[in-house]
Amino acid sequence: MIMAQVTLTLDEYEALRALIGSERESEGAMSAASAPKKKRKASAYSMRYSRAFKKVQGKYKLKSGAWAKDGFKRAQKAAHAMAKKK
Repeated sequence: MIMAQVTLTLDEYEALRALIGSERESEGAMSAASAPKKKRKASAYSMRYSRAFKKVQGKYKLKSGAWAKDGFKRAQKAAHAMAKKK
């Protein structure tokens, strides 16, 4: 198999690369604009859990605001329990 020999100057090569890059960008912009992603509605449970977690998290944090040892895990469990009760 014989390969064709192509000689390009550095300027020609950079111009060719820029052209290819601009075509890819325009294709990506067209596909993204045609199909905007729709946000899903939060479920009632996830909203209850979120509110419960915000109430509980202070008990499981240090004065500095960092989580205590296993604090996040315990806060998560407590919030799930609160959300289930409601």
